[in-house]
Amino acid sequence: ACAYCITRFLRGPARSRPVEGIVAQVEALAAAGVQEAVLTGVNLGAYGRDLGLASGLRGLVEALLARTGIPRLRLSSLEPWDVDEGLLALWADPRLCRQLHLPLQSGCDEILHRMARPISTQRFASIARRARALVPDLALTTDIMVGFPGEDEAAFRASFDFVAGLEFARLHVFPFSPRPGTAAADMPEQVAPPVRQERAREMRELGQQQSARFRTRFLGRTVAVLWEARGPDGRWCGLTDNYLRVRAHSEAALHNRITAARLVATDGECLIAEPVE
Repeated sequence: ACAYCITRFLRGPARSRPVEGIVAQVEALAAAGVQEAVLTGVNLGAYGRDLGLASGLRGLVEALLARTGIPRLRLSSLEPWDVDEGLLALWADPRLCRQLHLPLQSGCDEILHRMARPISTQRFASIARRARALVPDLALTTDIMVGFPGEDEAAFRASFDFVAGLEFARLHVFPFSPRPGTAAADMPEQVAPPVRQERAREMRELGQQQSARFRTRFLGRTVAVLWEARGPDGRWCGLTDNYLRVRAHSEAALHNRITAARLVATDGECLIAEPVE
């Protein structure tokens, strides 16, 4: 029930598909040659609560890893308070992609309180540290909102500094946009649109720097890449399990294959690789 969010009004209460149906669908996709499945939902971490499942998402992931042959399984956005030790333990299976998208929204506790986000920066940082300790080379990505009502310059600086200290692999930054019918739309101390835009520009610049540092860490390594398509320049484009975009020249038919590649250079937001025979 975040103060700025209209989604819960538009979508209504969470509705979960039965475990058996999801397992059957993923197994059918795997049998057809699909290499990666992504679990997604409006509130993925709440999966199964409406079905009376105590640890719904963890149980679903366990079932998919145990009962399907899908080579890769990826989780989409999870609220940080839905990530616990039991869920993190599942990354012991290398088929579970080493990426966690945990929306932070603000790195200032006062603004998080105004947003009605039931988490503190201290707890978020603790979850991030634990996840990184258990999942080597984890790509931790997040959402950041700037210009929320009441965010003065000091609050923005606190948020900026917190994000800077956590070193995310990628930031999704957006300025606050009032949605009629939400509590935030009627809050006092609305931030002027030009200020919102300038703060978004500054935060995005920080995100670009952090993403570049994350990519550079992997230069010289040999990684597994799922090749998706061949671009107009003749280079194959694909993704590592920890969400690094990779390109490579190869005469082989790489589409929908997972192969080894050595990362040799950066090219904008991509890494250049040499396929390994």
